[in-house]
Amino acid sequence: MTKKGMKGIILAGGTGTRLLPLTAVTSKQLLPVYDRPMIFYPLNTLIKAGIKDILIIVAPDHSGHFLNLLGSMFEKFGVHISFMVQKQTRGLADAFILAEDFIDGESTTLILGDNIFEDDFTEAIETFEKGGRIFAKEVADPERFGVVEFSSDHQVLSIEEKPAHPKSSFAIPGIYIFDRAVVEIAKSLIPSARGELEIVDVHKNYLAKGLLDVRVVKGAWFDTGTHESLFEASQFVREHHFARNFHPMVNDAIQEFNAEFKKIVSLKK
Repeated sequence: MTKKGMKGIILAGGTGTRLLPLTAVTSKQLLPVYDRPMIFYPLNTLIKAGIKDILIIVAPDHSGHFLNLLGSMFEKFGVHISFMVQKQTRGLADAFILAEDFIDGESTTLILGDNIFEDDFTEAIETFEKGGRIFAKEVADPERFGVVEFSSDHQVLSIEEKPAHPKSSFAIPGIYIFDRAVVEIAKSLIPSARGELEIVDVHKNYLAKGLLDVRVVKGAWFDTGTHESLFEASQFVREHHFARNFHPMVNDAIQEFNAEFKKIVSLKK
């Protein structure tokens, strides 16, 4: 089990404009990835790692949709899910400032609500002690992401955000583990040219102190922010029977929700 105190945050805000018209009616993170809403994939990552206290940061327009789906789904299993509305997007690092009271001086695993991973992060989360731990995945188009440059002995040399000329092909996917210092680090950041508190500046802060650990992701990774990537993720999940990788608790909770929903519908007839 994960050491007591590790908190989990899922960032599920934003407008999802690249997925219009799908996101005109609900949040991007509630769109289906094959047989279940997208939000269950990051939830599963955290729950598999033994995290029992999870905050989902949502945009105001569709916040009620999250509550209707997840409000009390996991309480009987000992997992508490709470929600916070983010009225204005100010960058990924802003999540730590918004969630300061929730974090309450503990370590935190932040995962983006539209990122789906084949890898199991349980060991990486369970063994975390201090500093920061992020991940790197070799991709064909690193210029779209934060990029990690490694030395020949796999030491981190630099981190850049969406560089025009990437120094490596290793992108930083959307899962990050930080100790309690992350809140004050986020507060100290200066907004970038696009007016956001950049998560790579958090990485750089830990790197400058010699406290950043970077692990390589081997399995598939999907950033499902476009129609094409959403389709590819759904296809992968279906072909690889991904539901088998879910924690039994998550699958049980979904089945119970489905049964209860059908019961309510039948009573209305």
